[in-house]
Amino acid sequence: MQVFLETERLVLRPFNDTDVDHLVALDDDPDVMRFINGGRPTSREAIQERTLPRLLHDYPCLGTRGYWAAEEKATGTFLGWFEFRPLDEHSPAVVELGYRLNRAAWGKGYATEGSRALIDKGFTDLGVERVTANTMAVNTRSRRVMEKAGMSFLRTFTGDWPEAIEGSEHGEVEYELTRVDWAQRR
Repeated sequence: MQVFLETERLVLRPFNDTDVDHLVALDDDPDVMRFINGGRPTSREAIQERTLPRLLHDYPCLGTRGYWAAEEKATGTFLGWFEFRPLDEHSPAVVELGYRLNRAAWGKGYATEGSRALIDKGFTDLGVERVTANTMAVNTRSRRVMEKAGMSFLRTFTGDWPEAIEGSEHGEVEYELTRVDWAQRR
Protein backbone atom coordinates (compact mmCIF):
# COMPACT_ATOMS: atom_id res chain seq x y z
CA MET A 1 0.00 0.00 0.00
CA GLN A 2 1.31 3.42 -0.95
CA VAL A 3 1.21 5.82 2.01
CA PHE A 4 1.10 9.59 1.62
CA LEU A 5 1.26 10.45 5.32
CA GLU A 6 1.24 8.67 8.67
CA THR A 7 0.40 10.02 12.09
CA GLU A 8 0.34 8.31 15.44
CA ARG A 9 -3.06 6.74 14.71
CA LEU A 10 -3.78 7.41 11.01
CA VAL A 11 -2.57 6.38 7.60
CA LEU A 12 -3.48 8.66 4.68
CA ARG A 13 -3.19 6.89 1.35
CA PRO A 14 -4.22 7.63 -2.22
CA PHE A 15 -7.69 6.50 -3.23
CA ASN A 16 -8.12 3.69 -5.72
CA ASP A 17 -11.00 2.15 -7.67
CA THR A 18 -11.68 -0.39 -4.92
CA ASP A 19 -12.75 2.38 -2.51
CA VAL A 20 -16.20 2.78 -4.05
CA ASP A 21 -17.97 0.73 -1.34
CA HIS A 22 -16.26 2.74 1.43
CA LEU A 23 -17.35 6.01 -0.19
CA VAL A 24 -20.92 4.81 -0.74
CA ALA A 25 -21.19 3.78 2.92
CA LEU A 26 -19.72 7.11 4.08
CA ASP A 27 -22.01 9.25 1.93
CA ASP A 28 -25.04 7.08 2.78
CA ASP A 29 -25.04 8.26 6.40
CA PRO A 30 -27.44 11.20 6.86
CA ASP A 31 -25.44 12.51 9.84
CA VAL A 32 -22.22 12.55 7.80
CA MET A 33 -23.99 14.37 4.96
CA ARG A 34 -25.96 16.76 7.19
CA PHE A 35 -23.80 19.83 6.49
CA ILE A 36 -22.98 18.81 2.91
CA ASN A 37 -26.41 18.37 1.35
CA GLY A 38 -28.91 18.20 4.20
CA GLY A 39 -28.40 14.47 4.83
CA ARG A 40 -29.25 12.96 1.45
CA PRO A 41 -27.26 9.88 0.40
CA THR A 42 -25.04 9.92 -2.68
CA SER A 43 -25.80 7.24 -5.24
CA ARG A 44 -23.24 4.62 -6.23
CA GLU A 45 -23.40 5.98 -9.77
CA ALA A 46 -22.54 9.51 -8.58
CA ILE A 47 -19.66 8.14 -6.49
CA GLN A 48 -18.27 6.25 -9.48
CA GLU A 49 -18.81 8.97 -12.08
CA ARG A 50 -18.15 12.18 -10.12
CA THR A 51 -16.71 11.63 -6.64
CA LEU A 52 -14.04 9.02 -7.32
CA PRO A 53 -12.56 10.80 -10.38
CA ARG A 54 -12.24 13.96 -8.26
CA LEU A 55 -10.52 12.00 -5.48
CA LEU A 56 -8.14 10.36 -7.98
CA HIS A 57 -7.06 13.63 -9.62
CA ASP A 58 -3.35 14.47 -9.53
CA TYR A 59 -2.31 18.11 -9.02
CA PRO A 60 0.84 18.96 -10.99
CA CYS A 61 1.84 21.74 -8.58
CA LEU A 62 1.96 19.29 -5.66
CA GLY A 63 3.08 16.23 -7.56
CA THR A 64 0.37 14.30 -5.75
CA ARG A 65 -3.37 14.13 -5.19
CA GLY A 66 -5.45 16.50 -3.18
CA TYR A 67 -7.56 13.84 -1.44
CA TRP A 68 -6.56 10.84 0.68
CA ALA A 69 -8.36 7.91 2.20
CA ALA A 70 -7.95 7.85 5.97
CA GLU A 71 -7.46 4.53 7.70
CA GLU A 72 -6.97 3.69 11.34
CA LYS A 73 -3.32 2.68 11.58
CA ALA A 74 -3.82 -0.15 14.08
CA THR A 75 -6.68 -1.90 12.26
CA GLY A 76 -6.71 -0.64 8.66
CA THR A 77 -10.35 0.39 9.12
CA PHE A 78 -11.54 2.99 6.60
CA LEU A 79 -12.45 6.16 8.53
CA GLY A 80 -13.18 8.60 5.70
CA TRP A 81 -11.05 11.07 3.79
CA PHE A 82 -9.04 14.27 3.98
CA GLU A 83 -8.71 17.02 1.41
CA PHE A 84 -5.62 19.17 1.01
CA ARG A 85 -6.20 20.54 -2.46
CA PRO A 86 -4.67 23.57 -4.18
CA LEU A 87 -7.24 26.17 -5.21
CA ASP A 88 -5.20 26.84 -8.35
CA GLU A 89 -4.31 23.69 -10.27
CA HIS A 90 -0.82 25.06 -11.02
CA SER A 91 0.14 26.68 -7.70
CA PRO A 92 0.56 25.16 -4.24
CA ALA A 93 0.38 28.60 -2.58
CA VAL A 94 -3.19 28.27 -1.28
CA VAL A 95 -4.78 24.93 -0.40
CA GLU A 96 -8.17 24.00 0.95
CA LEU A 97 -8.32 21.67 3.93
CA GLY A 98 -11.33 19.42 4.34
CA TYR A 99 -12.36 16.13 5.92
CA ARG A 100 -15.26 13.73 5.93
CA LEU A 101 -15.14 10.96 8.51
CA ASN A 102 -17.64 8.25 9.34
CA ARG A 103 -19.67 8.63 12.50
CA ALA A 104 -17.73 5.93 14.35
CA ALA A 105 -14.60 8.13 14.03
CA TRP A 106 -16.21 11.28 15.43
CA GLY A 107 -15.09 12.65 18.79
CA LYS A 108 -11.80 10.74 18.81
CA GLY A 109 -9.51 13.49 17.54
CA TYR A 110 -8.87 11.92 14.12
CA ALA A 111 -10.00 15.01 12.19
CA THR A 112 -7.69 17.27 14.20
CA GLU A 113 -4.78 14.81 14.02
CA GLY A 114 -5.07 14.41 10.25
CA SER A 115 -5.58 18.14 9.68
CA ARG A 116 -2.53 19.10 11.73
CA ALA A 117 -0.37 16.55 9.92
CA LEU A 118 -1.48 17.78 6.50
CA ILE A 119 -0.91 21.42 7.46
CA ASP A 120 2.59 20.60 8.73
CA LYS A 121 3.42 18.64 5.56
CA GLY A 122 2.03 21.43 3.39
CA PHE A 123 4.17 24.10 5.00
CA THR A 124 7.33 21.99 5.32
CA ASP A 125 7.30 19.88 2.12
CA LEU A 126 4.76 21.14 -0.42
CA GLY A 127 5.40 24.87 -0.74
CA VAL A 128 2.07 25.93 0.76
CA GLU A 129 1.76 29.56 1.91
CA ARG A 130 -1.86 29.59 3.13
CA VAL A 131 -4.36 26.93 4.22
CA THR A 132 -8.07 27.74 4.10
CA ALA A 133 -11.12 25.78 5.24
CA ASN A 134 -14.86 26.43 5.03
CA THR A 135 -17.96 25.04 6.67
CA MET A 136 -21.49 26.08 7.50
CA ALA A 137 -21.57 28.58 10.36
CA VAL A 138 -23.74 26.19 12.40
CA ASN A 139 -21.30 23.27 12.04
CA THR A 140 -19.68 23.78 15.43
CA ARG A 141 -17.83 20.43 15.43
CA SER A 142 -16.02 21.18 12.18
CA ARG A 143 -15.26 24.72 13.31
CA ARG A 144 -13.71 23.32 16.49
CA VAL A 145 -11.47 20.99 14.45
CA MET A 146 -10.26 23.97 12.41
CA GLU A 147 -9.44 25.88 15.59
CA LYS A 148 -7.66 22.89 17.17
CA ALA A 149 -5.64 22.51 13.97
CA GLY A 150 -4.34 26.07 14.50
CA MET A 151 -6.58 27.89 12.04
CA SER A 152 -8.17 31.26 12.79
CA PHE A 153 -11.61 32.55 11.89
CA LEU A 154 -11.39 34.85 8.87
CA ARG A 155 -14.94 35.69 7.81
CA THR A 156 -18.59 34.76 7.50
CA PHE A 157 -20.02 34.72 4.00
CA THR A 158 -23.09 33.58 2.13
CA GLY A 159 -22.44 30.75 -0.28
CA ASP A 160 -24.43 30.00 -3.39
CA TRP A 161 -26.29 26.89 -2.29
CA PRO A 162 -28.04 25.11 -5.17
CA GLU A 163 -30.62 24.00 -2.62
CA ALA A 164 -31.01 25.55 0.82
CA ILE A 165 -30.53 23.14 3.72
CA GLU A 166 -31.28 23.64 7.39
CA GLY A 167 -28.74 26.07 8.84
CA SER A 168 -27.60 27.51 5.50
CA GLU A 169 -29.47 30.71 6.28
CA HIS A 170 -26.72 31.47 8.83
CA GLY A 171 -24.07 31.45 6.11
CA GLU A 172 -20.68 29.84 5.93
CA VAL A 173 -17.40 30.57 7.68
CA GLU A 174 -13.86 30.58 6.42
CA TYR A 175 -10.81 29.82 8.55
CA GLU A 176 -7.17 30.22 7.56
CA LEU A 177 -3.61 29.61 8.61
CA THR A 178 -0.62 31.20 6.90
CA ARG A 179 2.88 29.82 6.81
CA VAL A 180 4.09 32.84 8.81
CA ASP A 181 1.51 32.28 11.58
CA TRP A 182 2.21 28.54 11.60
CA ALA A 183 5.99 29.13 11.93
CA GLN A 184 5.48 31.56 14.82
CA ARG A 185 3.43 29.02 16.77
CA ARG A 186 5.95 26.19 16.45
